[in-house]
Amino acid sequence: MQNKIILVLIAIFVLVGCRQKTNDNAKVLNPNEARKQLEHLNRLLVEKDKEQIEAYIERQQLVGMQENKAGLFYLVWGESTGEQVETNDIVVLNYKITLLDGTECYKTKSNKPKEFLVGKGGVESGLEMAVLLMKDGQKGKFILPPHLGHGLIGDNDKIPPLAILVFDIELLTVIKN
Repeated sequence: MQNKIILVLIAIFVLVGCRQKTNDNAKVLNPNEARKQLEHLNRLLVEKDKEQIEAYIERQQLVGMQENKAGLFYLVWGESTGEQVETNDIVVLNYKITLLDGTECYKTKSNKPKEFLVGKGGVESGLEMAVLLMKDGQKGKFILPPHLGHGLIGDNDKIPPLAILVFDIELLTVIKN
């Protein structure tokens, strides 16, 4: 976690260092150079996150876990009692969110599952991607890199900045719209 924060601080210093002097000694940011350096920094952060996720998968022996193009790692199992989740469906689920070190951040209460409209937003983009991989009645484990979870700042409560999140989900009901 500290490495990520250090990389973000380096990015800020790089941006400040990208200023060039003009003839009138005013400082101007070179947007192309700044963009290239931020893209490079972003690639480094994504690679570091992926290394941590892959090490977690190996430690936990999560055989069969896959990665989609967006960087969401997923493993879905269980008998399906219904149809594939689609955008505009309402899903009802139980979940537990932990960090890679096992620290529990949030979980649904047994008598109060989470319900949301898929595609509307209001939840982590990685959670929306996750339920779209499921069918009614299935369970899954999903690992969200920061860009699919709470990003650079966390949630200002239990999820720290640049956190990789592990979602354990039980999809209880899919209501077709």
